[in-house]
Amino acid sequence: MALFARISRLFRGFLGLFISGLEEQNPEALLEVARSDFRDKMAQYNEALARLAGIAERLKVQIKTKTTKALELERRILANYKAGNSELAGSLARELQDVKVDLEHDSIELKETEEGYTSNVRNAKVAQKDFEEKVRRIERQLSQVRVKEAQAEAAAALSGVAFKVGDVGDTLKSVEEVLNKKYEKAAGKARVSQDLGELEQAKEKEAERKALEQQALAEFLATQGVQIESTAPQPGTKEIGPKEKPQAQ
Repeated sequence: MALFARISRLFRGFLGLFISGLEEQNPEALLEVARSDFRDKMAQYNEALARLAGIAERLKVQIKTKTTKALELERRILANYKAGNSELAGSLARELQDVKVDLEHDSIELKETEEGYTSNVRNAKVAQKDFEEKVRRIERQLSQVRVKEAQAEAAAALSGVAFKVGDVGDTLKSVEEVLNKKYEKAAGKARVSQDLGELEQAKEKEAERKALEQQALAEFLATQGVQIESTAPQPGTKEIGPKEKPQAQ
């Protein structure tokens, strides 16, 4: 027997650890179980409240019926007493006393029942509100836990990625060097091409400037009535300015 008891305790212990592990992994499931339990308890509580309300309504009907009966007995007592039926009037008066005792008892029970019903309804509302607040607080806590867990997982993943990048650092460095060389070569070619183009443009602009200067000079001389000399003297052309006298021999 002792051995079986030990085995039973050990089994319960393993089962408890297993269930605890499941609960730690699924707190949302625990919360849903708590909600379900609360709904079941509230259903039972509402049934009890319904019974109280039913008792109160039954007492109200009894009080109304007995009140009507008491009024009827009072009328009959007076009528029989006036008619000289004292014995019947006395019997009715005794019955009236019993009805009034019952009325007083029912009134007390109705008051207590109504107070109990009102108090329990108030307690149910407070319990409902308190449970909802606890659920909201737990849901916020669950959300915070899930966010922190996600952040931790992301940090661990990024840490692993950084470690792998470090492993292939030499390869990345080689790629970077190749790209730098390609960039330098392409940039050099682009500069040479640009500089050559600018040199040709400079020559063209210089020739254009000289042509414009000669054109401006020609236009000025034309306004002054001076003919433009050619760069090489032509036969039969007249030189401008005084002729130089030949020197004596």
